[in-house]
Amino acid sequence: MGLSRLGSLNALEQSRGNRFWKSQSGDKFPSADTVGRVFSKISRAEIRDILRNIYTKLKRNKVLRPAAGDKFALIIDGHESSCSYLRTCDKCLERTMHTDKGDKTQYYHRYCLAMLWCAGFYLTLDLEPQLPGEDEVACAVRLLERVMLNYPRAFDLILADGLYARAPFFKFALTHGKEVIAVLKDKRRDLLKDAQGLFKTEKSASYRYGRTERECWDIEHFSSWSQLDRPVRVVRSLETKHCRRQNTGKLHYETSEWLWVSTISKEKLPTEDFVKLAHGRWKIENNGFNELVNYWHADHVYRHSPEAMEAFWLLTAIAFILFHAFIGLNLKPEIRYKYSKLHWARTITAELFRGLTDIRVLVPP
Repeated sequence: MGLSRLGSLNALEQSRGNRFWKSQSGDKFPSADTVGRVFSKISRAEIRDILRNIYTKLKRNKVLRPAAGDKFALIIDGHESSCSYLRTCDKCLERTMHTDKGDKTQYYHRYCLAMLWCAGFYLTLDLEPQLPGEDEVACAVRLLERVMLNYPRAFDLILADGLYARAPFFKFALTHGKEVIAVLKDKRRDLLKDAQGLFKTEKSASYRYGRTERECWDIEHFSSWSQLDRPVRVVRSLETKHCRRQNTGKLHYETSEWLWVSTISKEKLPTEDFVKLAHGRWKIENNGFNELVNYWHADHVYRHSPEAMEAFWLLTAIAFILFHAFIGLNLKPEIRYKYSKLHWARTITAELFRGLTDIRVLVPP
């Protein structure tokens, strides 16, 4: 179901007449309700073992390469998977929604996702459900404890947004030998104020990345973050991107400013590679959540059970990795570039339904 992107247990049940199932299981195909019940009791630890074995094989075969410089980066972020005013369980988070008909309680689920960013590969290593009464960072710390245990040498640094620019989170990563790059926002006012003052006097360096010109300032040894008890590095990137408007034919320029705080030194990660990795945090939005949700139906609630929802998410991650590994490693370049990934996904779905034997064509008299 995952590889063929059916997105529904009922849709999977429609393929029960395929000879493939009988050859593989030798038994009657289970119903959608049975599959849902099984996944509410299945061992998520065993699914995580499959994910770890896939990573190990890819690493052993030298498929995984650093995305920038010589550093492997783990991107971590939170994601809301589902919400409802009616369906609820003991692990649902709650919030009050102000509507025209009065306040209503909404129930929802959130996950923290850990994705390994490699050159040409995006591996979802693990996820952790956010529990009632805790924030995203606490959930992320619990996730990282398991990820660092299962993948101790898979990555060198952690990429996160401004929510994770907290001293306890940075200390946790440093204790486990991992560096951190996080977006710097107004919450770190003293550090931000000192950095902005020094940026006016320090010399910048310019880099070009595609159609984007980057003017970067990179300063180390900031001690303004007193809660962290160690100096940090602050990097600023003033970026100008140009594009030609279709209706006028004129060049249009857009300027944006980015600020990051980090524990990694210039010696370990030069400025140009630093900015490239820091921007890579958006990979989890585009190549992670966006693709998994819109094309792989990761947010679909196959069964409203916390255990089943977590198991289906992990299974979707396995299908996602296997599919992209097949496209990138098994197909010849001529075929790979001729057809889109969506074409191959539809081909897999067509193969699933090709062997159906109980189809009857009704011809009108």
